Amino acid sequence: MLKKRAIIAISGIPLLVAAVWFDQPLPWFTILVAIWGLLAAFEFYKMVATAKVPPLTYFGLIWVLLFILSPHFDYVTLTPLLLTSAVILPLVWFIFRPQKEAFTRWAWTIAGILYLGSLLSHFVALRGLDLGRNWVFFVFFTTFASDTAAFFIGRALGKHHLAPHISPGKTWEGAIAGVFGAIIISLFFTLPTPLALPLGYGQAILLGLLVSILGQLGDLIESLLKRNMGVKDSSRLIPGHGGFLDRIDSVVFAGVVVYYYAMWAM
Repeated sequence: MLKKRAIIAISGIPLLVAAVWFDQPLPWFTILVAIWGLLAAFEFYKMVATAKVPPLTYFGLIWVLLFILSPHFDYVTLTPLLLTSAVILPLVWFIFRPQKEAFTRWAWTIAGILYLGSLLSHFVALRGLDLGRNWVFFVFFTTFASDTAAFFIGRALGKHHLAPHISPGKTWEGAIAGVFGAIIISLFFTLPTPLALPLGYGQAILLGLLVSILGQLGDLIESLLKRNMGVKDSSRLIPGHGGFLDRIDSVVFAGVVVYYYAMWAM
């Protein structure tokens, strides 16, 4: 299993780097985020449907896509419009086609749109900022470092469970190692390289800390969702890694915190 995870991760990194690096003549990163987001959203709604409260899957997928694409248009104006329509239109549908568990189905439909569409749109918006390419790399590399350090140190030294009722394999030792892994990589972005960001040492440490904490919380949130739905992985489409939703549970929250940090602090 570990070998499969490593092979898939190593083979996928060049595709990710190319999509982030080259944004012309097509917005390749947006295309990648849109495809991944739709597949993850489909897995999300499929898991929810197992609880016998099927959401409005096709409506949710369309709005997830619209949210992801919205930064390429008038992001400030379009976001409230998409949010309002996402709330109202499913309710109108259930008025004219009343069904059991209507409000539960409505809530899960909205949850998928916000969890995946709204959060992933921040990645596309982040790529569009000045030094956006470097900011996106910062999110991915620090998150990967956090996950990798937490995984290996947790397996080797972990004794104190972090959230045993949600994810028994996660430990405090692994979580702390994840924080240090993210901080170490974040400091590389202060060096004079093509990936440099306007960060002082203190800012890099703070942002690395936030990325690791938010990333690990995102991982626990998805674990909570899967436990509530009674599944181990969102799917088996990625050998050794589970599904598309399983692979972005950490980065979705990390991308949001880095976007607002870049917008406000910088």
